[in-house]
Amino acid sequence: MKKIIAAFDGLNYAENTEAYAVQIARQEKMHLFGIFLDDPTYTSYKIYDLITKEGVNNTKLKKLEAKDKATRTAAAENFESACRKSGLTYAIHHDHNTPILELKHESIYADLLVINAKETLTHYPEKVPTRFIRDLLTDTQCPVLLVQDTYQPINKIILLFDGEPTSVHAIKMFSYLLPHLKELETEVISVKPADTSLHVPDNKLMKEFMKRHYPHASYTIAKGWPEDEIVKRLKKQATGALVVLGAYKRGSVSRWLRESMADTLMKEIKLPLFIAHNK
Repeated sequence: MKKIIAAFDGLNYAENTEAYAVQIARQEKMHLFGIFLDDPTYTSYKIYDLITKEGVNNTKLKKLEAKDKATRTAAAENFESACRKSGLTYAIHHDHNTPILELKHESIYADLLVINAKETLTHYPEKVPTRFIRDLLTDTQCPVLLVQDTYQPINKIILLFDGEPTSVHAIKMFSYLLPHLKELETEVISVKPADTSLHVPDNKLMKEFMKRHYPHASYTIAKGWPEDEIVKRLKKQATGALVVLGAYKRGSVSRWLRESMADTLMKEIKLPLFIAHNK
């Protein structure tokens, strides 16, 4: 049984993360772990909310601490209720140290991590990609599924392929981890320079591989700048599509499935992203 982890800010519970994680765990018969990042230094209130002329208002502090504790407890209960209702095997981890370090550590022992693409673990709104997500993706130890604000049933898979090992690795990991989703409509998208053929990169080997993993996949070959062409085509996709892409780490040898492409997709499209990179 594979292990899927879903990461939550207990003070700002992401129901979309719950929905995607529960659906995938149920469909693929995975064991689902809810990871609640309950760093005690991260609170719903700010320190200046407690300051009076006499100093820190301890009575107000205790009330706010109790409120945060109740909020985090309710979040864990929501997750547990959803798992029970779906008949899942599940567990809950409450991590109390630095959230980014805790989650990276959890990812070492997971097959897949599901998290809200807008997660910040801060008081402050941030533009996508947030600092927390960027830091996570550059050093995660398992594939990551970034989900959008609203749950949409997945009805199509889009595989971004540039002929580099990193993109093939992502396609492999998706195939191994989520075999039931391979039965959905699948499209391979590649972008090539204007002066090249319209054949898929590594055409013979790629199609031999795809025939055994995604036998009914269709292929779209575009010409131009990858960042422009990919975004343009993905914006036309229906909301149920899921995008699979490769390396995120800096220094990737990939020509276009690199950090800047992942960042661009997070900013420009509203589809879930399955991101996997090989070290």
